[in-house]
Amino acid sequence: MENRTLGQYLYDCLREEGITEIFGVPGDYNFSLLDTLEDYEGIEFINGRNELNAGYAADAYARVKGISALITTFGVGEMSASNAIAGAYSENVPLIHIVGSPKSVMQKEKAIAHHTLMDGDFDVFRKVYEHITGYTVILTPENAAREIPAAIMLAKSKKKPVYMVVAIDLVTKPLIFHSEPLENEAKTNQETLQAAVEHIRKMLEPVKKAALLVDMKTLRYNLGGSVQQLAERLNVPVASLMQGKSGFDESHPQYIGVYGGAFGRQEVTKIVEEADCLIAVGPVWSDTNTSKETAKLDPLKMVEIQPDSLKVGAASYMDVKAEDVLHALKDIGFKMEESVAAMAFPYDTMADDPSAPIEAASYYPRIQQMLKEDDIVVTETGTFSYGMSQVRLPKGVTYIAQGGWQSIGYATPAAFGACIADKNRRVLLFTGDGSLQLTAQEISSMLENGCKPIIFILNNDGYTIEKFLNVKVDIDKQTYNEIPAWNYTKLPEAFGKDAFTARVETNRELDEAITNAQDLNGEKLCVIELIVKDPMDGPEYMQKMRQYLEKQEN
Repeated sequence: MENRTLGQYLYDCLREEGITEIFGVPGDYNFSLLDTLEDYEGIEFINGRNELNAGYAADAYARVKGISALITTFGVGEMSASNAIAGAYSENVPLIHIVGSPKSVMQKEKAIAHHTLMDGDFDVFRKVYEHITGYTVILTPENAAREIPAAIMLAKSKKKPVYMVVAIDLVTKPLIFHSEPLENEAKTNQETLQAAVEHIRKMLEPVKKAALLVDMKTLRYNLGGSVQQLAERLNVPVASLMQGKSGFDESHPQYIGVYGGAFGRQEVTKIVEEADCLIAVGPVWSDTNTSKETAKLDPLKMVEIQPDSLKVGAASYMDVKAEDVLHALKDIGFKMEESVAAMAFPYDTMADDPSAPIEAASYYPRIQQMLKEDDIVVTETGTFSYGMSQVRLPKGVTYIAQGGWQSIGYATPAAFGACIADKNRRVLLFTGDGSLQLTAQEISSMLENGCKPIIFILNNDGYTIEKFLNVKVDIDKQTYNEIPAWNYTKLPEAFGKDAFTARVETNRELDEAITNAQDLNGEKLCVIELIVKDPMDGPEYMQKMRQYLEKQEN
């Protein structure tokens, strides 16, 4: 420790967390960070095409590996990345954002420097980040040994991004080490847990029909295994909310699908809403998850399990860990007598007409059929996010979508981050033409780094999701939702690399493209462009949502 510089110690701490790649973009204030990293064994710098995309890539990397890191330069770099960091905060993603800042003497003298607001204030951007991260700190050789572990621990425990800024001249300074043990993470209050479990036992005594609901924090806090054990012990049906998709093994016989209020499948809605008791694990009651607040869930019949707290009906119990609650409930003595009925899923049936034009009813079943165990599926905000929510995933699939923040363009750089996070798993990206135009540069990063995902681009002539949401104006008057026509299959060529590409309009052409992409078995990056003639073609969920919005306007 005595011989380590601040920068070396920072990378030691990140490597201990399993971080083997750090995303970012070089800038003159982070040169010492990058030079130190160049000489450091065990972590590779992954250069993005811009800071926003690098932030999105780091976000997805953390969803696959548990935590990630991003390096940007001061001011212009960190502001470019701020949207991605805000998204990570919204979506409970632990990400370490490291910023290289001007020399400490310049900051002390309040110099007028480039990449600043020209007012001598070098703390303004950290103050911005106070609102979109769980922790911010200005690192120095004196505090780094204490602050770096503390920030990482908070990112892991709270599942939030954290922000560290360090002056370019301090990165290579020797660490001044002070041994200060970190506070242990709070543990469950056993008396509170016992009282809560007894309350739940009494609630369950008259119950005939119960159900389990999983959501985003089930994923972030790795509660899926415990939830499955509880579901099997209680013998109850399990649904997920939109933002919690893949939080429960969708190949499991007790899984019934995504609960979507008035817009989702009515069989799932009926089971969830008519349950005498609903156990919800890690729910976020967003407008996305409540399907524009059409969800009809009685809080008095609900057990809501959060990472550090619990609600049973109207009563709240604090300082109880979700893992301990789930473990205790396994022995509560409740079990539904009837087995969970086998459930048909929306895309189990294939549309057979080979010559018919592709549409949502035909390409989603084909997508479901091609998915394999342990795939990583990255889905863009918009049309694909609603359709893919109804696709049944095989066992072990990691599903990545920005269900809450919903920043258009997220998925393409996120797919790049997922490829880097696990080079042994197949990555499939589902994005739209409009979304891709925001962040298409990261296909270049994929090709440059040897990533070989299968990319599906839904070309339906513009921002279709926005057309569905805007029910006040006729579609032909929404010129702002139109986009330039790109030749998407030519992108790999424009980026100077070879790839498999296909432009498909019929079911037969799509089947052939999928077969060819699968036969390549990861030898090439694949781009399959889906040409959908009807700009208002969409999955059933979106159709129902538009009908609801139209009624609200009348």
